[in-house]
Amino acid sequence: MATYAIGDVHGCFETLQGLLRHLQYDRRQDRLWMVGDLVNRGPRSLDVLRWAMAEEDRLVAVLGNHDLHLLGVAWEVSPLKRRDTLGEILAAPDRDDLLEWLRRRPLFHRSDGCALVHAGLFPAWSLEKAQRLAREVEEGLRGDAAPDLVASIDKRTADRWRSGLAGPGRLRTALAGFVRLRTVGKDGAMCPEFSGPPHEAPKGCLPWFRAPGRRSLEEQVVFGHWAALGLWRQDGVTGLDTGCAWGRALTAIRLDDGAVFQVPAVER
Repeated sequence: MATYAIGDVHGCFETLQGLLRHLQYDRRQDRLWMVGDLVNRGPRSLDVLRWAMAEEDRLVAVLGNHDLHLLGVAWEVSPLKRRDTLGEILAAPDRDDLLEWLRRRPLFHRSDGCALVHAGLFPAWSLEKAQRLAREVEEGLRGDAAPDLVASIDKRTADRWRSGLAGPGRLRTALAGFVRLRTVGKDGAMCPEFSGPPHEAPKGCLPWFRAPGRRSLEEQVVFGHWAALGLWRQDGVTGLDTGCAWGRALTAIRLDDGAVFQVPAVER
């Protein structure tokens, strides 16, 4: 039995299937962790969602910003963007089942000395704090206020975690950390517009995992979201977004021993 963490798929179904063959994935005993962004940009998001749902408890998939954007478009609180490839899902006869399954995915998962998140963790968060916050936000995503919460994802604001945050602002800021975070400034606020490689970050902005005093150091944190970062295995974290949707590669790591597996993107 092995557990594999897989980077951002973004609707690249053929590449995903190629990676699973490369892993010799055995669905009778192996387990999969997906870092989020199952959908959008690639051509077969519908097939990816149907596959993921069929894997049942063999698969843990945390929510990514593109997954939430799909929910926002379906709920008519987020605009469809020029580069979105969500039409097949929105027109599918099983769309309601797929969207409900997606809505109920976690934002944070922790097991056997590893933690899984789509984008990152604010430096002030311990893993225990992140776990509690994730459960709060997940409850919000499953309630009546979910559309407003999802709509906030498309707003590139400089969110900053502060003790004492309450109400909708608390949930919005926590959600931004889980699904949008890449770099933070000295005051702990997100640098919201930056998505390039770390060495090109604006002055005063550091990768979230290199921020002084980061409190989530006790376990390995596996994440995606940052294609310009690529495969990253330093600083107590593993970054797995290797730009499959940009024609580069899809990457997995076997959590049991750290072995890396990679296949070139089929889709362009």
